[in-house]
Amino acid sequence: MNFLIELAEPVTQTATAEAPGGLASFIPLLSLLAMFGILYFLMIRPQRKRQRERVQLLNALKVGDRVVTIGGLHGTILEINDELVVLKVNDVTKLTFSRSAVENRRESQATTK
Repeated sequence: MNFLIELAEPVTQTATAEAPGGLASFIPLLSLLAMFGILYFLMIRPQRKRQRERVQLLNALKVGDRVVTIGGLHGTILEINDELVVLKVNDVTKLTFSRSAVENRRESQATTK
């Protein structure tokens, strides 16, 4: 009888050592989900917010707005349509840009001379 008990013990110990516990089997999945969550909140969400703000800016442009292009050119919008923006750079110069070339809108500044 003791012989059967001795044979059964190693089998039981081996079986429990090979099968990990319930939570231990989910650790790789939980770490993958945590990495995706961190990636989403640090990279994807802020980029979507900036993209949404840029689309709102481009849709809100109107004649008379002072803007800065991606290349750094400052000007005032004279004409605007769905694709193009005509900027007045000084009293004589008018330049045509793609609407997507506008980087941001500037506040009107009073110049003192």
